[in-house]
Amino acid sequence: MVSAAAGSPAEEALERALRPKLLDEYVGQAKVREQLEIFIGAAKKRGEALDHVLLFGPPGLGKTTLSHIIAHELGVNLRQTSGPVLEKPKDLAAIL
Repeated sequence: MVSAAAGSPAEEALERALRPKLLDEYVGQAKVREQLEIFIGAAKKRGEALDHVLLFGPPGLGKTTLSHIIAHELGVNLRQTSGPVLEKPKDLAAIL
């Protein structure tokens, strides 16, 4: 069996190809999905940007997948970080 090294470009490309791109394709967390459908739909109808979204929880809940879906649904780029990277307020300010 041949597999790509963890974090390799081939593995990342495979992960992107398998990850759902629309809320309709997302399976699980029905309440979160319903709320995001409302938030995204309202932002689209107003023609405005979606307010900031903070996704938190343990690994494996789909936070990264949901963030990519939100960006794709709205047709915008995604800026992504993780809590341990943010040591000082200026770290967050640099991202925003």
